[in-house]
Amino acid sequence: MANIYYEADADRAQIDNKRVAVLGYGSQGHAHALNLKESGWR
Repeated sequence: MANIYYEADADRAQIDNKRVAVLGYGSQGHAHALNLKESGWR
C-alpha cells in the first residue's frame, strides 16, 4: 500500500534555503517545476 503524505506531515525548515529538483516526471515535469517555482521554491 502507498504512503500518502500531506503538507502538515512535512517540516519545511529541513529544506528551506536549498534547491529542489524535479526528476522523472515525464511530460509533466516542466509543469510541476513551474508550480514549485511559483510557490516560492528555488
